[in-house]
Amino acid sequence: MAKCDVCGEYENLPYQCRRCGQTFCAQHRLPENHDCPGLQDWNDPGGVFDSGFDDTVDNRGGKSGTSSPVAGVKQRIERDVTGTGGVLGFFRGNVTYTLLAIFWIVFVAEFIVLGFFGLSTFYAVFALSTSNPEYVWTWVTSVFSHSPDGLLHIAGNSIALFFFGPIVERYVGSKKFLLFFLASGVAAGLGYVLAALLVGNSVNVLGASGAVFAILGVVTVLRPNLEVLLFFIIPMKIKVLTYGIAAISLIFVIEPTAANALGVGNIAHLAHLIGFVIGLAYGKQIEGRPPVRGGGMPGIQMGRGPGPRR
Repeated sequence: MAKCDVCGEYENLPYQCRRCGQTFCAQHRLPENHDCPGLQDWNDPGGVFDSGFDDTVDNRGGKSGTSSPVAGVKQRIERDVTGTGGVLGFFRGNVTYTLLAIFWIVFVAEFIVLGFFGLSTFYAVFALSTSNPEYVWTWVTSVFSHSPDGLLHIAGNSIALFFFGPIVERYVGSKKFLLFFLASGVAAGLGYVLAALLVGNSVNVLGASGAVFAILGVVTVLRPNLEVLLFFIIPMKIKVLTYGIAAISLIFVIEPTAANALGVGNIAHLAHLIGFVIGLAYGKQIEGRPPVRGGGMPGIQMGRGPGPRR
């Protein structure tokens, strides 16, 4: 039994839209009944319904020869790879899952660079640092990079992005969500590096935590009473969780010795705070606006992404 993302009714036989990935009851299963974002791409019905077995189905007079076998193969490849239900269709309109894939691809690439070219090249490619803040590419690469020995770091960011990213993305749209993710991540990293330069510290910044905390800030504004499970065990409202973490981060920023004593002195707590404040501000800006995607802000559903279930 699942809950319809439009009317909230529970459905014994739910329907999952292959275009937007949301779940609907029988009344809202049709794309036009849940304002599916895929409707704007509905310009090639033949690519969806034509099996490609007999080209004469496209011809009014029943004559073949208006399309070549090569064109038919090309059409089938486009449909099966990039079209509805295709491999790339999983990521279409779902930037969150694309970002998650990039996280882990970059994580693997880090080991390759580190193994073949050494630590200095690793930092020059992936880390935003006080030593070389003029390396503009690291403003972006550092957002997707995580320390090679920080498996828990990338896992934590991935889990948070998986659960909370779709809420913000479906509210503001994929393009704005991507820009927001990148802008908040870069701003959090640069803010941390600038603060370190002002006090004379030397730091290297890696990780998407600033951008993830920005997402948490938006969700805190839009859905402050959303129930979450801390460590997948302890239930609490998200506003309690996020403001609590922000308070702890603020203490660690004010008293770095406390962070060092607890073994978390190597974490960019200020970057977390900057990202969270950016998220709160953006959340306040969009609060009250109708969501971009039909069905409002969907619930968080573990282990499900867009595309048909098999």
